[in-house]
Amino acid sequence: MKNQIECGVLYVVATPIGNLQDITLRALETLKAAEVIFAEDTRVTRKLLEQYGITPPTLISCHEHNESKRIEQLMHYLDLGKITLLVSDAGTPLISDPGFTLIKELKACGYKVTPIPGVSALITALCVAGLATDSFQFKGFLPAKSSTRKSVLKTLQQTTITTVFYESTHRIVGTLEDIAAVLPMHNIVIAKELTKQFERFSSGKAHEILQQFQTDPYLVKGEFVVLIEGQSVIETAQTTIDEDKLLHLLLAELPIKKAVAIAVELTAGKKNALYKKALTIQETQSITHTTNG
Repeated sequence: MKNQIECGVLYVVATPIGNLQDITLRALETLKAAEVIFAEDTRVTRKLLEQYGITPPTLISCHEHNESKRIEQLMHYLDLGKITLLVSDAGTPLISDPGFTLIKELKACGYKVTPIPGVSALITALCVAGLATDSFQFKGFLPAKSSTRKSVLKTLQQTTITTVFYESTHRIVGTLEDIAAVLPMHNIVIAKELTKQFERFSSGKAHEILQQFQTDPYLVKGEFVVLIEGQSVIETAQTTIDEDKLLHLLLAELPIKKAVAIAVELTAGKKNALYKKALTIQETQSITHTTNG
């Protein structure tokens, strides 16, 4: 069925997140017909158009810093009956990308907005992560500041659904450290460079993945989707955490101060008492190693 492209309508067009072959036929047809494109980065959009032999129409930057200023300009083109598009650098616009302010204002003023759906990093990662997909929540990007980020992560301790968020190459290690501190027993999946040549999925506890990232600095480079498994309410209610077992597990991977801090967080136990237990465990492990040696 041929796409009926209307004048005076804003088309919100999803573009590939990496592999350019992931663009839809409908998106290509709409891009070819476009007279004006509001793009997050005009240079990125120009490369996409040229890849498919499309002569770039009028390209206008529309990003988080100038979005509000573009509203009147966009309305002007729609009033002129121009075929007008909104695209982001990759994926579906508005999903942790610019566009919300603009779309909200257009809808309030009675303009027609039509989606041209396509790929989204959120759904691409979720469908192959091996975590529950029947119910999930998307958090966009977590706060940059560690203390604030930990506060958000603490709200997930009793969450029973999968949580998904994006992270940058500059913050992924810090985020993994915070997840290891706040949600040490949760299974997580890190999706890196989706649909690109070096796509990679890492699964396990946060401290396990963090160890991989610290061993291989290359793993830190790229764009990431982080998925955290939900905690079962029934299991949470019925399970009593064995402090000794927990400390044994944590001390096998972490320094004593970090291990005790996590144990305090999970068990609500007293720091001094847990620290004494941790010292005893370390001494026992040291004696065992010496004996075996």
